[in-house]
Amino acid sequence: MEIIISNGSSKPIYEQIATQIKTMIISGELSEGAMLPSMRLLAKELRISVITTKRAYEELERDGFIETVAGKGSFVAARNMEFIREEQLRQAEEALQKAVDLARTVDISLEELTEILAMLYKGESL
Repeated sequence: MEIIISNGSSKPIYEQIATQIKTMIISGELSEGAMLPSMRLLAKELRISVITTKRAYEELERDGFIETVAGKGSFVAARNMEFIREEQLRQAEEALQKAVDLARTVDISLEELTEILAMLYKGESL
């Protein structure tokens, strides 16, 4: 499992870890029941505090992505497809909001933005 931490990011490290693991689960890279590295091992590999990895795992568990079994470790939770779809829609919404914000900043009209989105969705070049 490859996790990349950016010290220049405005997001806290635990959030970067949680987001990357969520993405791996949603994409199927990490399958249901897959064991995650222990908090200590992940902290050692990333050269960060165990407290930081603990916070990331707690967030993942709270959001239903992983389950922790005392004495055994943390595992990818059974997939709730409705929940995963909702998470994917939320991520798409965030990306589109960034595009809308940029379009407004540089005076791209709604029609132009819609046309660009339609072309990208269809795989056409701009």
